[in-house]
Amino acid sequence: MKTLPVGELKAQFSEVLEKVKSGESFGILYGKKKKPIAMIVPYKDSVDKKERKIGLLEGKVNIQFTDDFKMTEEELLGLS
Repeated sequence: MKTLPVGELKAQFSEVLEKVKSGESFGILYGKKKKPIAMIVPYKDSVDKKERKIGLLEGKVNIQFTDDFKMTEEELLGLS
């Protein structure tokens, strides 16, 4: 992975995107101390992804919900 300060990234943005398209990754450095703050990585289409396991305990534990269990998506995500 190559790293670039923000100023260089802005000046070479099109070239960096072309390299990202061909598989390279870039770290973005920010500030006087040039601290790494972000990365630009190639986008992986979901077709390339392997089926993801639910978790490390899949097949080792049994989870059961009672018939009256109800939870909204907002509650699940902690938004309510």
